[in-house]
Amino acid sequence: MQTICRDCLSSVAEAETRCPQCHGPRLISHPRLHELSIAHLDCDSFYAAVEKRDNPDLADKPVIIGGGTRGVVSTACYVARIHGVRSAMPMFKALKACPKAVVIRPDMAKYAKVGKQVRELMKQLTPLVEPISIDEAFMDLTGTERLHGKSPVRALCELALKIEDEIGITVSIGLSHTKYLAKLASDMDKPRGMFVIGPDECVEFLRDRPVSFIWGVGAAMQKKLHKDGIRLIGQLQRMEKNDLMRQYGSLGSRLYHLSRGEDARSVQGRSASKSISAETTFNTDITDYPELEKILWRLSEKVSRRAKKDHMAGTTVVLKLKTDHFKTRTRNTSLSDPTALATRIFDAAKPMLEREVDGKTAFRLIGVGISNLAELDADAEVGGLDQRADAHAKVELAMDKLRDKFGAAAVEKGRGLKGDSR
Repeated sequence: MQTICRDCLSSVAEAETRCPQCHGPRLISHPRLHELSIAHLDCDSFYAAVEKRDNPDLADKPVIIGGGTRGVVSTACYVARIHGVRSAMPMFKALKACPKAVVIRPDMAKYAKVGKQVRELMKQLTPLVEPISIDEAFMDLTGTERLHGKSPVRALCELALKIEDEIGITVSIGLSHTKYLAKLASDMDKPRGMFVIGPDECVEFLRDRPVSFIWGVGAAMQKKLHKDGIRLIGQLQRMEKNDLMRQYGSLGSRLYHLSRGEDARSVQGRSASKSISAETTFNTDITDYPELEKILWRLSEKVSRRAKKDHMAGTTVVLKLKTDHFKTRTRNTSLSDPTALATRIFDAAKPMLEREVDGKTAFRLIGVGISNLAELDADAEVGGLDQRADAHAKVELAMDKLRDKFGAAAVEKGRGLKGDSR
């Protein structure tokens, strides 16, 4: 058994329960500890952790990141989770469970900046960093031992400490030989944890876990499996691949392999975003078209700013609406060429909105986004953003520069002003 201290990085004898050097209890042990190199890093209660870092008065208080009584919980700190608050829970239920919680509206620009800082530290260890959200990413440290003079696990322990020291938040890390198992491992010892799953014990580790632990098994598939009497991964392990494929189609193959810890996916060093979007949930339902149109414009500008910042453009514009009965409507339209311009995003989404709003149906949410993304040259000028809309591009880029200098509210187009529904 190989053991190291996660606080001082000392090698520790197998029989020890505390580090003989720093006397800390945070030891990590595994027979193949220094051989495994696929990791998943997940920031602990990310949004709430950033807010607590920036406001020490919140340290011991339950904090919920979310918006209004009609919205949902984006993140809850661990103090709030003790009271039963969970991500995606409606805000009114969260506040009922934890009435003394401090509620903070999300500051996505701040969180994105911190997430980028974490990824930059990860990239110092390996170029193979694959973000899957703002606060989590896979890493492949295969072959980095000669470069850094330390095993992947030692480098990861060092990274976790560095993130705490330089950025002021904590992370949990899963280490294994596949992406699937690394992702599972990162959830096993939260917060500020590290968990290891090796190839020798992965089948046994998975055997008594519910089928919901399998990547890709959502609520609908879980219900179907339960109907067929399959609740535990161990039941899938005893089934033949052909039988699973006959019963569940292509998903049957995934069930067969993942139930055994087999995952052929590699860590992709440059994982492109599939879409860029923005949405908002209203405090009160809206039926009025002019009001929805103004909100659509502001969201189009937000999507545009994000796309330009990431040097991305999309050829598909997507409109999302949710009614007061929680029915989601998603509509999309294709453009002749990629765009990152707010004007073209809005102009493409507006006709779709007009078709959905009848003055009677009440809506509780609206969103807009672009997909089928293409990367733009980092040095692209106006034409690079949209070859067919130079005039609009010049105006928007000038406005962007003013906002960068004086703030987001420094300048607005007429259609974004109150009382203007053009």
